[in-house]
Amino acid sequence: MIARSLMTLALSLGLVIGVANAANHETPATVVDIATSNDDFSTLVAAVLEADLAGVLSSEGPFTVFAPTNDAFAAALEALGITAEELLASPDLGAILTYHVVAGNLLAADVIAAVEAGGGTAMVETVNGASITVEIVDGNVVIDGTATVIMTDLVAGNGVVHVIDAVILPPSN
Repeated sequence: MIARSLMTLALSLGLVIGVANAANHETPATVVDIATSNDDFSTLVAAVLEADLAGVLSSEGPFTVFAPTNDAFAAALEALGITAEELLASPDLGAILTYHVVAGNLLAADVIAAVEAGGGTAMVETVNGASITVEIVDGNVVIDGTATVIMTDLVAGNGVVHVIDAVILPPSN
């Protein structure tokens, strides 16, 4: 029942976004274009630029990006007890950002299907090399037990962006 509701929600959101994109403008060329066109991703954009990942994420791909909002970054910075400037200067910045990126084009329906096929959990390898855990909790797609997907299927020419409400951190070695 929950899976069907999620699938319906995902398909509905995809349809609405698809119709809006078709009616109002062309599909953004890259996942970076999606981020740079929305002020709510300004911290993410600053981090991607600082880590010198914009060129990679603008390449052919495809990429699936789990994009934290500015509020997600603010909460992470507070929890970590660091400033945005300290995060941007961190040698771990690239590893943190690439932990939010999966090689391939995973639409919401693909993510839900993987979770269902995994019996309620899916492990998905990130570009970072570590895997994220994806589950459905109370009808929401949750990554690593902390980040909830709040918007899905923002499609670009080289991949897709799913918006999340928390920054996920790679496992420490």
